[in-house]
This record gives sequence, structure tokens and C-alpha cells, in this order.
Amino acid sequence: MANRLATCSSLYLRKHAENPVDWWPWIPEALEKARAEDKPIFLSIGYSSCHWCTVMEGEAFSNPEIAAFLNAHFLPIKVDREERPDLDSIYMQALQLMSGQGGWPLNVFLTPDDLVPFYAGTYFPVEPRFGRPGFLTLLQRILQFYRQEKDKIEEMKGQILMALTTLSDLVPEDHLPPDLLRSGIPKIQPLLANAGAVQQFPMMPYAQLVLRSARFDPPEGIPGSPTALERAKERGMALVLGGIFDHVAGGFHRYTVDPTWTVPHFEKMLYDNGQILEFLSELWAHGIQDPAIERAVRLTVEWVAREMTAPAGYFYAAQDADSFARAEDTEPEEGEFYVWRWQELQDLLDEATFRALQQAFDLSPNFPDRPGCIVLQRKQGGELPPEVETALTTHLFRARYGSTERRTPFPPAVDARSARQRSWPGRIPPVTDTKMIVSWNGLMISGLARAYQVFGDEDCLQLALRAAQFILSQQRHPQTGSLLRLNYDGTAQVPAKSEDYALLIKALLDLHQVSLPLVGDPTPQDWLQAALQLQQEMDAQLWDPARGGYFVSDAQSTPELLVREKEFQDNATPAANGVAIANLVRLAAITGDLDYLERAEQALKTFAHIMSTQPRTCPSLFAGLDWYSNWVKVTLEAEHIPAFQRRTWPTTVFALPTEAEPLPEGALGLVCWGSKCLAPASSLEQIQSQIGKGQNRAY
Repeated sequence: MANRLATCSSLYLRKHAENPVDWWPWIPEALEKARAEDKPIFLSIGYSSCHWCTVMEGEAFSNPEIAAFLNAHFLPIKVDREERPDLDSIYMQALQLMSGQGGWPLNVFLTPDDLVPFYAGTYFPVEPRFGRPGFLTLLQRILQFYRQEKDKIEEMKGQILMALTTLSDLVPEDHLPPDLLRSGIPKIQPLLANAGAVQQFPMMPYAQLVLRSARFDPPEGIPGSPTALERAKERGMALVLGGIFDHVAGGFHRYTVDPTWTVPHFEKMLYDNGQILEFLSELWAHGIQDPAIERAVRLTVEWVAREMTAPAGYFYAAQDADSFARAEDTEPEEGEFYVWRWQELQDLLDEATFRALQQAFDLSPNFPDRPGCIVLQRKQGGELPPEVETALTTHLFRARYGSTERRTPFPPAVDARSARQRSWPGRIPPVTDTKMIVSWNGLMISGLARAYQVFGDEDCLQLALRAAQFILSQQRHPQTGSLLRLNYDGTAQVPAKSEDYALLIKALLDLHQVSLPLVGDPTPQDWLQAALQLQQEMDAQLWDPARGGYFVSDAQSTPELLVREKEFQDNATPAANGVAIANLVRLAAITGDLDYLERAEQALKTFAHIMSTQPRTCPSLFAGLDWYSNWVKVTLEAEHIPAFQRRTWPTTVFALPTEAEPLPEGALGLVCWGSKCLAPASSLEQIQSQIGKGQNRAY
């Protein structure tokens, strides 16, 4: 019999609907019931494409004995972290404070009266293994601890609350240290080094900052030390050559489980792919123009159009790591949709083509958990031989999808049941989480917009425009008109968080810049007005007037939160406050309204102590500081803008001359460094020189 989660919109919650655990969603009635019955809350947080979340669902949460104990002595609550990033962030920080590490599933035990955690962990096996106790034994110990050690629990709770409050209640500095940018960036750059890692993550907020800081490197470099551009190139080539990239069908997997970028954790997340598209495009604009980069961008755009775009135009959230080898299987296998076997490759290709593939790719079985399975990894960059390209994008693609139509929409498997029951022309695909998340869509819109500027692919622009138009027209609360975070099959839900506002505003400003040289509808002004409206809404709902910075959630929609956080630490996605500061500077530059600049300065002062003492946690704040310190505005006629946009100008906005602000007579362009305009430029070379000097002036 299905439990309460069966009626939830979240795919992740519905995956637990058949569990014998008497799950509740996070709702007031659940919290009240726990208080009334004095039951500790077992809060379990995850997301639909999380591999170990799926494992725990199939093991512990499907175990009748464990479920009976949980139901009798705890109040079990399931939360989708993609619905409630505010809850997830608070309790993830609690786990990190308790254990020094984090991850999902996030399993936390809370006291019912105040929702403060007193124990937390990640994956718990049914039987003792991996150095972890069996889950039932753990539950028994925790219940005993809860009943018999109230004083210790109160002491622990006090320490956790104090630490969480310290992280959220930041005191602004009186001024910004003048050397903050120069001192902070060199401390962040080494984090992008590949050496020494057990696993390899894209780390796009870090990679983006390192790449934008390449312009600060002295021409002669530092002897024996890699330049920022070399670090960024190394990361870019690892991404486009490694097994983390799907060389057959495009798109990047979440991370690799090894230090050599070979075997990925196979889920594909929209947020990774949007950021990687922007990073690779920016790398190309910097002059790192290996054909493998262009190929990865092109195939990833195809994947987005084929598998991640809803008929309405928005982008889906993620694809699972696991898929079924056969319809009759009861459990999926990780990576089954993506891996190959030696004999299979020989059967699909003629002998000469197989040898050519073997020369270009490492075809040794390299997936330790799946003996005999091969994850494709390129040996070197450059152009692939035509026969290898055909082998990948035609023969292997057909074996996987049952067709060679690379841009024709491929229908998603929306859950495990439909994946098994549907007759697929090729392999059974992984489940796609088809919900729309505003912040992740913003990242993909920005990535596609930058790819269009650099590579000129019209499909990139059209995909970005459709997604933005959908969000602006459909993601509003019917009564209040405020932005909503999620969309489930046409139904908008959940108040937007700071990351939704910040990343959508960034995307709209990116579209404004893309649209300057274009003729059509919507106009650049449309995107700018939408960004201004959202910024006003974000300021009204999330700005802290007392201390500066943006809260994650508005006060009205989240009364049960332990603290109101301000997101400043970067993870797989950039922190909202770093993105918001950059947005404010861009708005000041475009509109001339310096109130935006003043607000950016206030926010930077709020986080100045963190930036000084913990620079490695917040690269996006340093990107915001870079914008604040080095912003440049360039006014040009439309026909000259695309050539400049194909290059990289990290702190520059472009504008068209207007009747109110025309170009001086005889001038080709006008460059302003912050609030100081230079002499009108009479040549494109002069404009280029003025921009280059201007965006380096405060380092």
C-alpha cells in the first residue's frame, strides 16, 4: 500500500511511495505530530538522480523490520533537496559540523520541539559495512540516546545552533580591504589542480574564477608555477577528453570516482552542463581552441535539445546514473546506458573502424564495479578521424538510441516503471527528472547564450530564448505574482529562493547582451526590464536591510527554519550572493543607476570577513568583487558588437548608442571605466586597448 508520498509532485519523494516506512513530507502537520507524541524526527534528504539515495531506498527503507521500528519510535520525513535547498543547506552544515564531511542521502535526527539536529550521517547500510553500523542497530542506539541523555543532547544542540548562527549572522566590515582581490584569488587558484584528488568534480565556480583571473597574470609568468590560463585549460581538456563526457551523445556526467577523469558517477545534472557550456565557450574565447572543445559544446547542445528540453521550452533537471539492462530486471545498473563491452564494439564496427577507435580512445575495461565494461576516454585532443566520428555519432549512437536522429526529441522515461514497460528502440534509458528548476534553467540559459556568442550556433540562442520566455510567463504565483522555483508538468510551485532570483537575473542580463546586435522580438530592452523587475522583487523579499546581503528564503514562507541563511559558499553551483553582487554591478553599468552599485558594495562589506579569512569557500564572491572593482561599459554600434563578444571581457557590458546618449561625432565607440569615461575612440584597436586596460585597473 502506498504511503503519503504517492501524491507528491516530486519524483524523488514518489520513489519512496511504496516503502513500508510511514513517510511524511515536510509539512506543519508532521512537525506538530512529532511534538505531540515526543518522537524524534528522522529527516532524510536526497534527490532523484542520487545513486546512494536510490540504494538506501531499495535497502533500508524497503526493509520491513527497519520500517516498523522507524514508524513506532520516530516521525520519518522525506525532503527533496531540489525543492527545499534552504532546509538542505542548514542540515548539511549541521552534518559537516558534526562529522567534517557531507553528502547525500542526508539523514538527520531532530528533536521535535525545536527541530535542532542531535545526530546526522549519510548512507546507512542495512548490515554493518564500509565501517558503518547496520541501520537498525543505529536507530536503536539513537532512540536510547534520545530518551536517556537529554542533558548531552541539549549541550550538543546549543553548540550546533551557535555554530549555525555564526555562519548566518555576518557582521559587515566598515570598508573593503583594498588588496582583497589580489590576495584572495591566488589562494583559490590551486584548488583547480588535478593532482592529489581521489575523485574529480567539474568545480565550475572555481574554474570560472581562475579563467577570468588569467588576465591578471604577468606576461612573463611565475617560474615553475602554472598560469591561471594553463590551469583552466587543463580543467577544460580533462572535461572534454575524459570519461566524464559522453562522447557518443553529448552531456557531462556529475563527477568521476577516480583521479584520472575516467569512470564517472553517471548522472547528468542540468546545472553542471549549463556551467560547463559557459566555461568551455569562455575558454575558446580566450584562445584555447582545441577542436575537442568545440565538439563537446556541439554535442552537449544536441543532448540538451534532444533529451532535456520540454515541449513547452524549459529544461529538465537531471538524468539518473542507473538504468535497466533488460525490462525484466528488478534493479537498474549504474552506467548501463552508457558503457560498452569489447565484443559489442567489435560487432558494431568493421575491423578498420574498430582499430581507428582503439587508436583514439582507451578501450581497456576500466569500470571496476562492472567487470568487462568500458567507459570511453579519449587519448588526446584535436580533430577525431572521420571514421571515428562516424563510429561514435552514428553506429554507437544508433545502438544506444535505436536511431541516428541526433536532434529529434527523445522521449524521457519519467519513472522506473515506464522505463521498463515501454518498448524502446535501443537501450532502456535512465529516468529523467522532468521538473523545471528556475536556478538551473538560468545556468543553462547563460551557458547557451555564451555558446551562441562564441560559436554562432543559432540553436543555442533559440533554446535559451524559449526557456527564458517560459519562465517569465509561467513561473508566477497566481495571487501574489511572485516568482516560483519549480514547475511540475505545467504546475508552478514553491517560492523562489535567492539562487533562483540571482541566476535568472544573470541569464536575463546575458540575453540582453546577446540581443544587442540582433533585430527582432523580444528586444534587448525586454530582457533588461524583466531583469530590473526581478531585481526589485529580490531586493524586497530577500535583502537584509540591517546587515546587507541576500537571505536564501523569505521570512513568510519559511518560519520553521532554524536560521535565515545567506548563501555565500560555492558548491557545485555558484553561491547566490556572489552572483547577485555581479548582477547589481552589471545593472549599474547598463542603466547608470548607482544605487545598484551601492547595494553591491554593502553586500561585499557583509562578506568581506569571510572573503579575507576563508577565500577558498567563495570564488563567486571574488567574481562579484572583480565586477565591482573593474567594471567597464562600451558603447558601440550594433554591427561591431559581435566581434567583441566572441572574445573574453570578464567585467565588460556593451550598450548601443541612443538618442539620449549618442556617440560623439566621428567616434567609433565610447569606453567608460566605472563612472569615468575615456576620450572617444576612433578605431576598434583603440577600443580594445581601452577595455583591456580598464578591466585590469584594480588588481
